This record gives sequence, structure tokens and C-alpha cells, in this order.
Amino acid sequence: MMIMQDTSWVPLFPEDASSFAWQVDYLYFYLIAVSGFFAIGVVIAIFFFAIKYRAKEKFATPDEIHGSIPLELFWSFVPFVISMTIFLGGAVVYYNQYKIPADAMEIYVVGKQWMWKVQHRTGQREINELHVPVGRKVKLTMTTEDVLHDFFIPAFRTKADVVPGRYTTMWFEATKPGKYRLYCAEYCGLNHAGMGGWVYVMEQKDFDNWLAGNASDQTPVQAGEDLFTNKLGCASCHAGGDSQRGAKLENIFGKEVKFVDGNTAVRDEQYIRNSILNPGSQIVEGYQPIMPTFKGQVTEEQLVSLVAYIKSLSGDTSATGTSTSNSSSTQEDSTMNQPKESEPKKPSEDKEGESK
Repeated sequence: MMIMQDTSWVPLFPEDASSFAWQVDYLYFYLIAVSGFFAIGVVIAIFFFAIKYRAKEKFATPDEIHGSIPLELFWSFVPFVISMTIFLGGAVVYYNQYKIPADAMEIYVVGKQWMWKVQHRTGQREINELHVPVGRKVKLTMTTEDVLHDFFIPAFRTKADVVPGRYTTMWFEATKPGKYRLYCAEYCGLNHAGMGGWVYVMEQKDFDNWLAGNASDQTPVQAGEDLFTNKLGCASCHAGGDSQRGAKLENIFGKEVKFVDGNTAVRDEQYIRNSILNPGSQIVEGYQPIMPTFKGQVTEEQLVSLVAYIKSLSGDTSATGTSTSNSSSTQEDSTMNQPKESEPKKPSEDKEGESK
């Protein structure tokens, strides 16, 4: 049976369904009001002066016009105030949208011509769909396998470019359960218009049930550990012990590192990614450039898993996809990956550097 779409009412704006959607709307309406006010004012002034000062007689000598200090101050001060309110409003909205909350649950997104591949920290995978709980801060860590894409959810008033060769992030907090459109907002090829999907916002209980009914064999942390230990052989240099040639990876995430050229960097997701694909570009002080590149040997999804595993070694458990009552297994996995506090440190483990 064919279902006819109801077109009796078409909304002028998409529904606002995130915690900062109203801020974006207010700023947008303010910009429209300011633009409309000046546009209408200019048109009215044109007609008024065209009529009032039209040529009444040929070759007439016009009256001299002298400057007006109050008028000069007015049209300097008022536009300045308006432009500053626009700037400050935009800065506040930008800060709220792109300052990632520390307590946000993390979800990984990989763009590909022409689909969105999503993986939750508990292992569930989706294609062109994203399930999230209502009233929970969600952080998306995104990259792409091929060309530039753009992750855009109109109802949440948020979007971010997904760039080849790097990680970009965005966050939102959905405020209304429902089903919302997801788009790619950057032309990415012939089927760009078909690169869309849906975001499903669910009550926390329903989201927990969805997670439980879509169990996966491996979480990203477990898949990364398998790659690190077995498939790529990273453990032969980084697992510790007398034969360890690479750096200790426990408790490094988020900390600053110094390179042999004197530059410094923060060990974030991008740093880990570069260390795997292009280790020669960031030689850490105190280590030799012995790490081989894995460029072309790992996919973007495998890189995401490796990054998740290395982050877990620093006790990163803030981005699980389940509620407290339904996340005991995830917490146990994270605890297993944390270094034991009772283990004495060896002198070689105190070096702040890596072979990457």
C-alpha cells in the first residue's frame, strides 16, 4: 500500500530539538530583523529623497549642505552597537556549540561515498542511522574515508565538516524524542543528494533496550586491542617489559609531549592518528624514529578502534553509550584496560616520549 505524504502544511523552519537550537534561531531572527530594517529603510529613503529633491527647474543652483555632528555620531554609533551585538551573539552561540562537554558520551562516525557509518562505544554499528538518548550530551568524533563531507542535523541546528586525514568533533543534547533528518551538507560526488539518514532520539530506557537488542561482538576498545596485540604487532614494542622499545601508552592521553625539534603537542585523537600513519613527522624527545608507518594497512574504522583502545589505557570511560544501570560490562572492560596502580614503575616507563 502506498502511503501518501501529507503536504497540507510545510514548516518554514525545521523543528528545534536540541539544547542550543533556540540560540541559533534567535540569532538568525535577529540578523533577519536587522537586515530587513535597513533594507526597508534604504528603499524608503530612496523614494523619499527622489521625490523631495527632484529637479524642479533646469540649471537651478542647489543649496549648500553643511555637515551635522549629531548625525555623524548617530550613524557611526548605531551601526557599531548593532555590529557588536551580532558579533557577541555569534561568539556565544559558537562557543556553546563547539565547546565539547567533558561528560558527553562519545560516538564514532566515518563518512564514505555515499553513506554514514556509525559505531557506539559499546560496539553497536549503524549505517545512515544514529540512535541517541534524550537529555544526554552526545559527542561525535568524525572522519572520512574519501572526500570532504559535512554532518548536518537541521533540527539540532548543528553541522561540522568531516575532513579526510583528520578528526573533527561536534556535540548536541537532544531535547525531544523523535525522528530527525540527517544530511551531508557538502557536495561529495554524484550521489551526494542520497547521502542522508535519520537520527532517532529515544527515552533513556528505550535507548538502553535498543542497545541491549543490538549487541555487537566487539566494542571499539576490544577491536582496537585485538589490532594492537595480535594483528598489527604493536604490542611487540609497546607492551612493556625489558624488550619494550616504544613508549608506554598508559595514561598519556590529553598530556603534552615534546618533540626532538623543540615543538610540543597534546596527545589527542589527532596526535594518535598521526603517530600511526606518519610517525616520522613527530619524533618524541628521548626516542628513536624506529616506528614504521601503517598508512595503507589500516582502514579509518580500524584507526578509530586503535584510538579508542589507546584512550582506554588512560582510563577514558566518559563516553559509554549506556546508562549507569546498564553499563556494568562496559565499565568492567574499561577497568581491565587501565594500568594497575599497585604495579611499581620501571625507570624506563617514566620517560615522556614515544617512538611515534
